[in-house]
Amino acid sequence: MVPSSTERVPRHTDPDVVHRIRRETERTVFYFAEHPEGIALRLYELDREWDVERALEANAGTIAFLGALAAFIGGRRRAVLPMIVGGFLFQHALQGWCPPLPVLRRLGFRTPREIETERVALKMLRGDFGDVLDGLPARRRAEEAMRAAAR
Repeated sequence: MVPSSTERVPRHTDPDVVHRIRRETERTVFYFAEHPEGIALRLYELDREWDVERALEANAGTIAFLGALAAFIGGRRRAVLPMIVGGFLFQHALQGWCPPLPVLRRLGFRTPREIETERVALKMLRGDFGDVLDGLPARRRAEEAMRAAAR
């Protein structure tokens, strides 16, 4: 059975890496609970952050293009590189794993859902969803925002 799109990458990522990414997101949200004046800029940055899917696509597209160019210029035997990359991309589409994935995850590339969790938590802190966190200390506001955003 093929895992859902939101589960594929985390399921095939080293648990230590998933934990590190989660802790870094929490640290960021805790920081902005204390410094809400920076939330708008952070949301702007999140809108431009490359997720792991985009990084994989860019990586595969570049290698496939260069491999096809090498095959065109230097002979058909060099066409094996774009075929391998295409196979990796297909494997990722089905399973959520391919050889470059562990490297990209260790480099800190997050899934779209991980990025969205931070975005929603920050918007909650900013008050975009009403005053549900009013009156709570900053750390508690951050914890509640992370809990709600992760749902």
